[in-house]
Amino acid sequence: MSRQIKLIWDFRGPNAEKTAEHHEIHLRDFLKMNAMTDQLTGIEQVNDYHHFAFLVVEEVQMKDLRDRLKPHRGQVYSG
Repeated sequence: MSRQIKLIWDFRGPNAEKTAEHHEIHLRDFLKMNAMTDQLTGIEQVNDYHHFAFLVVEEVQMKDLRDRLKPHRGQVYSG
């Protein structure tokens, strides 16, 4: 099994949680439109004013999806 990469979109400020939740909806829509099943998405809280949305992809998919979706950062996903 290849490594998995967590693509991350950061949102800061008093509306960060709602913005991250909304961004995750767009990520799921993108996955549906591109017939990509079994992809993990979600949101995480860093603190009250910093939340992020994420998408976990296989390393071989990372460059294409990075270029198309423009995440703010990425990291190796450890499950």
